[in-house]
Amino acid sequence: MKITRIPGGPLPTNCYLLEDEATGAAAVIDPGFESEELSSLVQKNGHVDVILLTHGHFDHISGVSRLCRETGAKVYLSVNDLLLVGDGRLNLAEPFTGSAVPPFRVDVPLNNGDTVEVGSLTVRVMSTPGHTAGGCCFLVEDAIFSGDTLMKLSCGRTDCPTGSNAQLFDSLRRLAALKGDYRVFPGHGSPTTLDFERQNNVFLESR
Repeated sequence: MKITRIPGGPLPTNCYLLEDEATGAAAVIDPGFESEELSSLVQKNGHVDVILLTHGHFDHISGVSRLCRETGAKVYLSVNDLLLVGDGRLNLAEPFTGSAVPPFRVDVPLNNGDTVEVGSLTVRVMSTPGHTAGGCCFLVEDAIFSGDTLMKLSCGRTDCPTGSNAQLFDSLRRLAALKGDYRVFPGHGSPTTLDFERQNNVFLESR
């Protein structure tokens, strides 16, 4: 399993290319911006069939339309965030950029516990609402793609549409309760580990 981080966009956001080295199959997680670097990596790989979205905010979905045109990949997003895709107020594109997210279609609405196959890799969907109603994490082998639920020494804000402080803290409790350690690849900032966050992140310490 190979993971490549591509940061970009106005905030900036982390986009990830997840590659199954055994088969060449690949997924892109949270293409929140259009990127020549990402397009080049995707073209070089040639087997991107899956786009996974941790939630529906503009800074995580604004590059989806272009990526779909380039790859024909199917788009996966929580059923509880479907309304955000086409609503510039809910996905925050209007207040932050004054423009709309390039339109795209969600092919597969996700629910908690669903799995997505990327070659020989099995990606498990863990519903982690709070930052948005449909926020989720993607777990694969020893990695968690945590979106804006959990970040290094921090967590997602809850004061945006569909956010919930109570739901976010419940989600953080369930992440902290996972058995074993994981590499954590967040939507913003540098990668971390679950053990490090358990020991140092005040938002997990009290969970």
